[in-house]
Amino acid sequence: MLPPFDYFQHLQACHSKQNQRAARFANLDPLYKAPLLESDHSILARPISELVQDVQQQRLSPLETLRAYGKIAVKAHERTNCVTELMLPEAEQWAQKDVNLKGPLAGVPVSLKDTITVKGFDASVGYSRYTGKIIEQDGPQVKMLKDAGAIPYVKTACPITLLSFESTNATWGIAKNPHNPAYSPGGSTGGEGALLALGGRVGIGSDVAGSVRVPAAWSGIYSLRCSTGRWAKMGFATSMPGQEGIPSVYSPMARTLDDLTYFTKSLIDMRPWQYDYTVHPIPWREPEQQSKLKVGLMTSDGVVPPSPAIARGVQLAVSALEKAGHSVQEIAFPENATPAYGLQIASILLNADGGKTWRKPFRTFEMCDPGARVMEFYQAIPRPLRYLYYLFVRYIRRDSLWASLLRYLGPLSSFEQWKWVSKREAFRASWFDWWSRSEQAYDFIICPVNATPALPHGAMKDAVSSCGYTFLWNLLDYSAGVLPVTKVDPVTDGLSKDWRPPNGVAKGAFKHYDAQKMEGLPSAVQVVGRRLEEEKVLGYMKIVEDVLKADGVVYEHLDVD
Repeated sequence: MLPPFDYFQHLQACHSKQNQRAARFANLDPLYKAPLLESDHSILARPISELVQDVQQQRLSPLETLRAYGKIAVKAHERTNCVTELMLPEAEQWAQKDVNLKGPLAGVPVSLKDTITVKGFDASVGYSRYTGKIIEQDGPQVKMLKDAGAIPYVKTACPITLLSFESTNATWGIAKNPHNPAYSPGGSTGGEGALLALGGRVGIGSDVAGSVRVPAAWSGIYSLRCSTGRWAKMGFATSMPGQEGIPSVYSPMARTLDDLTYFTKSLIDMRPWQYDYTVHPIPWREPEQQSKLKVGLMTSDGVVPPSPAIARGVQLAVSALEKAGHSVQEIAFPENATPAYGLQIASILLNADGGKTWRKPFRTFEMCDPGARVMEFYQAIPRPLRYLYYLFVRYIRRDSLWASLLRYLGPLSSFEQWKWVSKREAFRASWFDWWSRSEQAYDFIICPVNATPALPHGAMKDAVSSCGYTFLWNLLDYSAGVLPVTKVDPVTDGLSKDWRPPNGVAKGAFKHYDAQKMEGLPSAVQVVGRRLEEEKVLGYMKIVEDVLKADGVVYEHLDVD
């Protein structure tokens, strides 16, 4: 149906999918809606490595494990609207017939971002146009999971366009933060963040600018952003097929660090390069034990200063590292490759088509993510007018940073895009040389994940550009992990009365910062290693968590019941 009449198709598709989901929940076996039993709590409290051993030795059945985590999914969805496709009935069949009882993930329920292709279900990415298009074959990632003995049981919420730290669309509705329903769980893998924070165990999401790390930080879980080529990427739906200026990567998420490490190792041990041609044939490499580390500290990216709640979380980690005898020193950025310049390069490459690809599937009046809508507005301004606006921001408002992001934002020709790809490679080379020098021989860098804790729904219209703390490492393709540290304190973490934003990006980021309203939201840190150093990053995350515990700082997860 042609526009504008396709609006009625849009409404019908949204109602159909939501009614279908509601019916699947309603028709579940009543045991999934029953209170958690003591046996359920026993299963939910144990690391997946122990659950696998019990399944392999037939002390525990895959169905028992699935039903315990199925109860969690039902409860989490009621609170946060985190589930898109409920696969429990099919998962029960897999659990009873097809589980590889010898696999490294035998009987482990795994949640998946909505974009991951599973036979028999949609992968709509929140677009109503893509509903009702049933996937006919499992993608490589799902095939590998099943071969490892895992049981996919739900798919989870993401934003339409996948370009947001919110997870909202008209097809599925608003995914909510598990700590405070008025706030976002993060994006674009926000449904995973919410589910895992409320008792789920392990899941998989994607990351192009922070999409597994921000949900981890905002929901209070753990995640690892893998370098390209370390994790399978074929067999997924996306809003921007062909976009390789800043490649998206699929990566693991988990409720605990031990589970994140075990899950990552298990899938790498499955030789993912035999399932997906894009994966490098790099086996798991156990990191060497180190007694004393040299840690680089990035207090601020020079674009948006960290809010008090985030700065306090980073300082807690730094203080604990120093008390344990590790060396921590503030880094000085490469002069020709600052995070501000990196944000410009990454933003331009990610939007090199002017937003045409992610916009094309939209139907008339279909709800767009507020942040993506802002980018679309600027990219649609004719070049001469956009240049005049750039001059206004640069010389009248005297905001050179915001002006630099606007200057070249818009559709690029092939000639122009190649120039920016060349700049990307020069930027990467500068950081490679910088980190290779003896004075910068850091084992890892510790920094914020985002300038603020979780933001309220709709805030991306103001804070869409506040993504530099994660986007930088996508540009460089470095491995980076996230772990929660503490929670927002309404007294300690308030802004001083004389605080003023240094630029337009910071102004948008801090517009919604309110320590009183944000009380109890998580504050996390990011641990960054070099490219393809996933094993080391997980090891460094363990060190950070251990020194925090030794210093009396233990993050309190949400109760599962």
